[in-house]
Amino acid sequence: MVARVWSLMRFLIKGSVAGGAVYLVYDQELLGPSDKSEAVLRKAEEIVPPAMYQFSQYVCQQTGLEISQLPAPPKINFPNFRDSWNSGIISVMAALSVAPSKAREYSREGWEYIKEYTK
Repeated sequence: MVARVWSLMRFLIKGSVAGGAVYLVYDQELLGPSDKSEAVLRKAEEIVPPAMYQFSQYVCQQTGLEISQLPAPPKINFPNFRDSWNSGIISVMAALSVAPSKAREYSREGWEYIKEYTK
């Protein structure tokens, strides 16, 4: 009985985190135009490090543990990052669009090879 309740709780927690992430992406319009996405990333770059520091201080006070100072986040050059991201997406979508025809072509070649090999 306890195992079922625990697995249900784990499922609900994971579902809540996933739903919250989807809502956050939708609310911040991260899937919209790139200028809005870039603005959100810049805002996150300013807000997240102080929030992580405050959270680590809170955990230290509550638990009595010592957490070492987190390293500084890496600086991302957004124009290059955007170009790399877009070229990656274009490559993946191009591969997915030709996948059915390539699969048919490769299966036909394989079938011909098997026919020649079994003669």
